[in-house]
Amino acid sequence: MLEVGFETLLLLLAAGFAAGFIDAIAGGGGLITVPVLLLAGANPVTALSTNKIQGLFGAATAAATYARAGHVDLKAQVGPALIAFAAAVAGAFLVAYLPTEWIRVILPVLLIGIAIFFALKKGLDDLDRHRRLSPALFTALIVPLCGAYDGLLGPGAGSFYMLAFVSLAGYGILRATAHTKLLNFASNAGGLLAFSFFATPWWITGLLMGCAQIAGARAGAGLAKKQGAKVIKPLLVVTSVSLAAKLLWDMM
Repeated sequence: MLEVGFETLLLLLAAGFAAGFIDAIAGGGGLITVPVLLLAGANPVTALSTNKIQGLFGAATAAATYARAGHVDLKAQVGPALIAFAAAVAGAFLVAYLPTEWIRVILPVLLIGIAIFFALKKGLDDLDRHRRLSPALFTALIVPLCGAYDGLLGPGAGSFYMLAFVSLAGYGILRATAHTKLLNFASNAGGLLAFSFFATPWWITGLLMGCAQIAGARAGAGLAKKQGAKVIKPLLVVTSVSLAAKLLWDMM
């Protein structure tokens, strides 16, 4: 049975499309969907878990779109994706045991730092550059950290994956964006698995929003493939600052 009324569902579907579009390019779609789910009457835990459901569709669609265009080899990402999945499961189960308030305080600062990095750093384009971590070390250290954060809290996880691929793995902007999607999908799935044990997601609403996410993700990934860093960088800056502002507002 549908958990919301028809008019509310239309609003949630529009939010899902917009989030899929934003997520496919720069991440941060949860900035749109979580507040709308809360407005629709979901409690915070239900909103977060439902957001994981619909987010799976957008991340999977974007990953497949980038893979078909040759920007990422999904088979080579299976190992890192499994690590992100396991880390997200662990992170979600730790919600009840870890003091997450300090993370909520420092997160806006980190997001603003990401925005400043991409806005002011010269030479950031679609060309690869010198990497600071080997692929094995990146997978062993960075992937589980981002995955655990995605399960523990979630907002900004795509931006953190993106920053790591650019600054540590040496990827160009478009390639980095493509490589975040399967990992984001995996950590979303891990977080949802854990949430399903102690939360009550809106499964039907989440699945319907996921259909809208697919359409938005296709449009966003298509634009990113054509424009590359020219569209990804400014959108990443805007979404990071917007998410930081939203988190600061919630703490007031």
